[in-house]
Amino acid sequence: MNILVTGGNGQLGNCLRNAVKGSKDNYIFTDVAELDITDAKSVRQMVMDNDVKVIVNCAAYTNVDKAEDDTELAELLNATAVRNLAEAVKENGGTLIQISTDYVFGKEPYNVPCREDQKGTPTGVYGLTKLHGEQQIAESGVRSLIFRTAWLYSEYGRNFVKTMLALTSTKPQLKVVFDQAGTPTYAQDLADAIFHIIENRKMEGNEGIYHYSNEGVCSWFDFTKSIAELAGNTSCDIQPCHSDEFPSKVIRPSYSVLDKSKFKQTFGMKVPYWTDSLKTCIKNLKENEA
Repeated sequence: MNILVTGGNGQLGNCLRNAVKGSKDNYIFTDVAELDITDAKSVRQMVMDNDVKVIVNCAAYTNVDKAEDDTELAELLNATAVRNLAEAVKENGGTLIQISTDYVFGKEPYNVPCREDQKGTPTGVYGLTKLHGEQQIAESGVRSLIFRTAWLYSEYGRNFVKTMLALTSTKPQLKVVFDQAGTPTYAQDLADAIFHIIENRKMEGNEGIYHYSNEGVCSWFDFTKSIAELAGNTSCDIQPCHSDEFPSKVIRPSYSVLDKSKFKQTFGMKVPYWTDSLKTCIKNLKENEA
């Protein structure tokens, strides 16, 4: 089976490259240089020429703050392009696997993990355009699996873990918000889960929206403390602070923990605890430095 992965040079795309080594299927990894997903004709040509039966869409506009001023491009990449992928793979009788986000929630004051059937109440353009992408998929009628994830990090690209590793190793003091709670997610864990589902043909009959993040819950402050401790960056004094001490154009969700019960029940897979996965990532980053 031929599988197209868009956004192949991003965090999740790179982790998928690791996951699919030795697969019985043929994975085609593309990024913007190879395929412009905002061009419906190019997407359709790619799908038809390669008889693509599954698309894993890892491409997105993910700069949360910049999206507030770049609304049109965010909508183009996070919604219109998703429609292009959905229509093309539907025409070829295939399935779309879409990556969405915890940012589709946030406006309502939650204090229990968010379920898949909960109404989306995004607080900014990024979350709104990702929600529009989900709606485009539903309207297209394509067979699909949507995975909402959160606080994604990895050994690749720019992410919170790599930023905090650098800051806690060089700064004497650091302030990090403690009034936003969620769950860090190691992109390799999500990539492995997606690969397992495709490799074992668990897409059929299990279409729908799923939540996937690592197990547990923490604030950005707790996350940073764990990063520093695991890396041995003990000289940095990390202090908790409120979100309003860091003015931003977008209001981030104060609580966006995702309920993963549906994912675990449907696919019978164990989800790693966030600190266990963080240890693995930091160990790999340290080894890569050596």
